[in-house]
Amino acid sequence: MSTHDPLPAKNGRIAAFFDLDKTIIATSSAFAFGKEFMHNGLISPSDALQMTLAKASYMMAGQTSEQMDATRDQLAAMVTGWSVEEVENIARETMHTVVTPAIYHEARELIKFHQAAGHEVVIISASEKTLVRLIAEELGVEHVVATELETVDGRFTGGIVHYLKGHAKADAVAKIGASENIDLSQSFAYSDSATDIPMLELVGNPVAVNPDRAMKKAALENQWDIRTFRDPVPLFTMPGAKEVGIGASVVAGVAALVVAGVWLFQRPALEPRKEPKVTDFFTWPHTPLAG
Repeated sequence: MSTHDPLPAKNGRIAAFFDLDKTIIATSSAFAFGKEFMHNGLISPSDALQMTLAKASYMMAGQTSEQMDATRDQLAAMVTGWSVEEVENIARETMHTVVTPAIYHEARELIKFHQAAGHEVVIISASEKTLVRLIAEELGVEHVVATELETVDGRFTGGIVHYLKGHAKADAVAKIGASENIDLSQSFAYSDSATDIPMLELVGNPVAVNPDRAMKKAALENQWDIRTFRDPVPLFTMPGAKEVGIGASVVAGVAALVVAGVWLFQRPALEPRKEPKVTDFFTWPHTPLAG
């Protein structure tokens, strides 16, 4: 399971901190329920299409820190006024068709391994806590630390109470370590994204899972363990023309645009010293998302 066999912590308990998207699940938890929200009248077909495109570009090319912040703001604006209970009910009813098939088998087995070893397993995610908690329940994980949106009278206000990204994740891990008597020097952390490097630097057993380029570079430089989870293969499905209410040719054109853009992003740069620029269609279109 690791380059080192787990040993009893010298100064406390051992924990395993797991990022969620692309680490435990082969999808984006923030975008996964777009079609279900559309079917329940919470968003329009065009909004559902935008979420699908955002999910596709995220799965193929990832997101920069700035893109993550933009997505956070757009999602918070989209859910303003939504019933927390309704969102949770929709997510719970569709979990086994939307998210459960996307859970990496390797991640599920790794979580079981840590639990069997008596380690404290924590899912720590920048996604919204309501959705993360449901996925944690599916995996038998009790402890969740995630982004929290403000609610008043059972509805989302559009405000963000706590955004768990980057150094905020590292701070949360340090706080858990201190309050729960966790020996971080013996603990584990798993993530795909370079934004989580500060979290991985806190533990004695950092593991880069399906790492993006910056995370892979950091892992190689620091001699961290690198894992590749392949089951399931992270694929995305474009919505059909009937689902989004537009012509099939438009859907095909949009799909071609996404694939072409990802190809441009991934091909070697002509000038090695310059980083390839991610074109604008990799970000969620900056238009109001609430219908």
